[in-house]
Amino acid sequence: MSLSPQEVLEQFYAAERIYMTAGGVPAGASFEGMGATLHPDVQLHHSPDLPWGGEWHGYEGFKGWSVEMSRHFDVVDVQDAKFLTSGNQVMVLCNLYTRSRVTGRSINNPMVQVVTVEEGRITDFRAFYWNVAEYVEVTSEAEKQAAAQSR
Repeated sequence: MSLSPQEVLEQFYAAERIYMTAGGVPAGASFEGMGATLHPDVQLHHSPDLPWGGEWHGYEGFKGWSVEMSRHFDVVDVQDAKFLTSGNQVMVLCNLYTRSRVTGRSINNPMVQVVTVEEGRITDFRAFYWNVAEYVEVTSEAEKQAAAQSR
């Protein structure tokens, strides 16, 4: 019996928490838990205004996005998720809690995701962040602090 779209997303979120906490690919964390929920041709869409924004295509593209996220954050946690399902599409109303890997500064903002699941795997993922400027500010602070420490 295959998983429902909501169950696939719940698996993805659990794997994402583990992966980010372990430091992501740069720290040698396994991407396989997240990767198991993804279709090989998955499409990921983020606002181009985000430091990790843009279009990410395929398994390797999604993995590249995860490297960027884990470079910035040691915690990425979808909280209080409410799932609205229509066929193979799920709209997720949630809060996204993140913590900067460098500065320790936390962000906890509303977010909406629209996700398509086909044959038990995520094929399309669109994330809509609240207060993009705050994410830009936090990552800029971290980059400045990291640059100052490397001098």
